[in-house]
Amino acid sequence: MNQMKVGRELRSLNNMIRRYFEFSSHRKEIETITGNNGWIISFVAERAGRDIYQKDIEDYFTITRSTASRVLSLMEQKGLIERQAVAQDARLKKIVLTQKALEIRGLMLEDAKKMEATLIQGFTEEEIETLLSYLERMKTNITNLQEEQ
Repeated sequence: MNQMKVGRELRSLNNMIRRYFEFSSHRKEIETITGNNGWIISFVAERAGRDIYQKDIEDYFTITRSTASRVLSLMEQKGLIERQAVAQDARLKKIVLTQKALEIRGLMLEDAKKMEATLIQGFTEEEIETLLSYLERMKTNITNLQEEQ
């Protein structure tokens, strides 16, 4: 099998998923956010009750400090997050979702559940687990390559 095809197919699938969300039924209500904003909102919301910092976002999404800073600043300007000081360290600012972001997340969840169901339609639980393990292995391969450079 042509290994050049794997990356191209993953890219194609990513583009299809992105387009789906760009034209989703709730698009008008969530127009103010980009795809990356949506992923960050979900990341923070799923960790409710825990303090989340910029470094956590950098690590989870494997993005640079400057990229995270830029994205979070734009999200703050859009009224999606607030950066709140932490008592134990004045330099640290925890990331907190605003009510606007929480409302948007509810709409995004509806669309995401529909997309997830569509993606795994016709797959057995075992096939899904296998696919996830392959994807995780690919991510590890890329991480290892980056560490070698």
